[in-house]
Formats: sequence, structure tokens, C-alpha cells
Amino acid sequence: MEKGDGNEGASAFHMPEWMIQFADQKQEFNKRPTKIGRRSLSRSISQSSTDSYSSAASYTDSSDDETSPRDKQQKNSKGNSDFCVKNIKQAEFGRREIEIAEQEMPALMALRKRAQGEKPLAGAKIVGCTHITAQTAVLMETLGALGAQCRWAACNIYSTLNEVAAALAESGFPVFAWKGESEDDFWWCIDRCVNVEGWQPNMILDDGGDLTHWIYKKYPNMFKKIKGIVEESVTGVHRLYQLSKAGKLCVPAMNVNDSVTKQKFDNLYCCRESILDGLKRTTDMMFGGKQVVVCGYGEVGKGCCAALKAMGSIVYVTEIDPICALQACMDGFRLVKLNEVIRQVDIVITCTGNKNVVTREHLDRMKNSCIVCNMGHSNTEIDVASLRTPELTWERVRSQVDHVIWPDGKRIVLLAEGRLLNLSCSTVPTFVLSITATTQALALIELYNAPEGRYKQDVYLLPKKMDEYVASLHLPTFDAHLTELTDEQAKYLGLNKNGPFKPNYYRY
Repeated sequence: MEKGDGNEGASAFHMPEWMIQFADQKQEFNKRPTKIGRRSLSRSISQSSTDSYSSAASYTDSSDDETSPRDKQQKNSKGNSDFCVKNIKQAEFGRREIEIAEQEMPALMALRKRAQGEKPLAGAKIVGCTHITAQTAVLMETLGALGAQCRWAACNIYSTLNEVAAALAESGFPVFAWKGESEDDFWWCIDRCVNVEGWQPNMILDDGGDLTHWIYKKYPNMFKKIKGIVEESVTGVHRLYQLSKAGKLCVPAMNVNDSVTKQKFDNLYCCRESILDGLKRTTDMMFGGKQVVVCGYGEVGKGCCAALKAMGSIVYVTEIDPICALQACMDGFRLVKLNEVIRQVDIVITCTGNKNVVTREHLDRMKNSCIVCNMGHSNTEIDVASLRTPELTWERVRSQVDHVIWPDGKRIVLLAEGRLLNLSCSTVPTFVLSITATTQALALIELYNAPEGRYKQDVYLLPKKMDEYVASLHLPTFDAHLTELTDEQAKYLGLNKNGPFKPNYYRY
């Protein structure tokens, strides 16, 4: 795996025999499993990521009873009670959703089938903190089939699918999560995953850095025994680099977020489809002719802008990076400062990963019925805390939708209290999640099986070869046929016929 900027150490990765066989028989992936979704992926923690957990409980499905899962005594059909979910009786419905997701995750299912005989994760004790959805369930069950023991909590208080959590608990996975957790619930669930008598985790799969942060702070001796960390979010990776820079990262970590297969597919294509889904489900609005400002033109912003433009919206972009800004201009979007358009736009979407992108001053100047939402990783982009003042009235319209009303009668429509829109209010494309989940599984396998000394106490990038491998596993779904280099062509380009086909510095 490459370390740091990804320009070194690529030769350290060695493809195991079962992976080679897997690559040689890729045509099998075109035969989808007979079983039959939804998605997982992203909340992250910054220093203030838990600042606005205040009314989380109000997002609980009104059809459920209001008793906290922590106060319930539940057991699965085998008599096991090592879990905490909303309602274990929903397990059958969750199992159906998992079976649907399996059909759209061909590479992960094939990985499960081909590698389970070798059990490359035998002895691995993985503690995870991600979105708990049908796609995550397919990943967890794949890790289990490969020999790992898993304990899991949710990385987002709104994104858990209660029926899926119940199905996992019924299958014997210790899962601690439900939709609408409070801040106290959130950390309690993480601690229940970690603090178990006689069970020492040796691998971490994190989305946002909360789990890593919790173990590092509360259980330092446990943290020192971890063999590897796999992190998939912008903020979580940022925090790992901070630990590394300070000399406090005592275990090797894999930066999955900056892998090509995560950034160029999950971040871009997933958001291109799910932004419309989230807005439509919560507001029932028509997009044609609406004026929208998208804050940030990274991969998430690019996906959002492309979708809204295709629907006939007038899209503005704000950006701090001149390269991303130039890309926005060349793609036909008008680059502005937020202050310049805040009075006229119908929708404000943040996707920067920063904090206080939309401040109280911006909120005060918005026009009546402006929709405000976040597609970035952290809940700190919109200053929601500044809206919790006596002069403003909050009115719940429907689940995940609030009217915030000013004294003069003006109101804005705030979605998911400024948290991640797509996973809080809708679903995301399962197939894209298959790409990310396969990358996560392979990163766990690589870190767990790496001989001592291959990875030092630092943050590493996935090697180009593994990125290409993950991509190749998904091509048969489209009946796609790769062109192969001739020996003469490979020699001319100075490449191995089997890849990698691009240098580490290549920008896709």
C-alpha cells in the first residue's frame, strides 16, 4: 500500500492466491445471486460533530413505541441478548431488504463465495461504526463468512434502518443502533461495542472517526493492541492524519476515502442520484427553474450540480479552491460568493466538509420557504445551533423536515437538522456501495494478513492495483469487455499487461 501521498510502497502489496483466482474468473460475476435494497455511508465527526444532537429522538418513527431500546429486554430466537435495536420483531422485514441489496452487490457476494473457504479473516475481531443499512449488512455478513467476529454501532443517529439492525441481531451480530438515537445513546452504543469482557478487538472499520476517537481516548491500552484501522470518510481520515502528525497513531491505518474507487464512484455517482431522492421525498418539490446554490465543488458537489442541472435547475457554485472553481466554470456553472445569491436562491446545499459554511447571518437573509440541507460529511456545515433561540419558532412538518419561523412570518425549510440528507431522508444506490464495501473488505484483509513490518504506524493509501481490481469486479454487471494490451503495446507504454495502468500521481 502507498503511504502518505501515495507515491511510495506500492510494491508492498501482494495479491493472495484466492484473489488471483477471483480475477481469473471474473465472468462468474455476471451471474447474479438468486437473492434479492438500500445503502450505507457517511456521517463524520469533526471537533464539534455532536453539537446539534438535541432533538434526535423526535425522528423516531411514530409508528413505533416511544420506549428507549436501552430500557427493553430483548432476545433473538436463539436466546441471545447481546444487542440493542429498536424492535427485534422487525428482523424478517430487514432480512428481505438485505436479500434485495445482495443482488446489487455482485463483487462483494463473489468475494464471499470465493474467499470463505480460505477464511482470510479467521481470528479477526472487527469493531465497526458505520451507517447500518442493508448494504452494510451485506458487508458485515461477508466479513463474518470470511472468518471475522464483528460488533457494530451506527455512525449517524438518523441513518440506521431499524429492520436491518433487527435482522443482523437475529443472525447473531452484536448490533447497537436504532434510528433517532440521542447524543447519550450514540456514545453508549459505541461503548457497548467496545467494552466487552473477554473480547479484545484487533481491527477497526470506521466511518467518521468516532469509534477510533472513543477507543483512543477511553481505552488507550486496547487501542495499542489494534492491528489496523480502515477509515472511509473525509473527516475520519483527517483526524487520523492529525494523530499521525502528532506521533500519537500507534497502529497502521488505511485511508479508503481517497481511494479512486471510493472518491470517484461513491462520492460522485451516489450523490448525483441521491440528492434528488432526498429533496423529493422531504419536500415534494419540482426542480425545473429553481435557483440552487451548491457550496463546494468536490466530487459530492459535482454530483449534486450535475443532477440538478439535468433537472432544469439554475445552479450556482461556491468554492475556495481555484482548481475546483475553474472546473465549475468550465462545466457551465456560475461561481459566486454565498452572500451574492443568498437572498434569491430557492435551495442551499452544503457539501464542503467544513464548519459554519451557512451562518445565522445567511439564514436571516434567506427568502421565505428557502430549503436548507447538507450533503457533506459533517453536521457542522450549517449553523443549526444559532437557530435555537427564543425568537424563532420550530415547527415539525414531517419526519426530517422542520420549518424554522422568524418573528415576521418568514420561514425556512431545514432538512434533517443539517445532517447528511441522503442517508437521513432517503436511500442511496446499492451498486455504488458495493464498490466501496468491496474496497473496505479488501483493505481489512490486507491489513490483517500483512506480515509484521510491512505497515508502520502511519496512514496508507490503497495501491493502484487494488483500486483497478475492485473496478474490474464490477464490470461484468454491465457486460463490459476490457481491451487488452498486446505485448508490443505494453512494452511501448512501459506497463505490465495486467496493470496497474496508471502511475500513482495520475488524476482520474
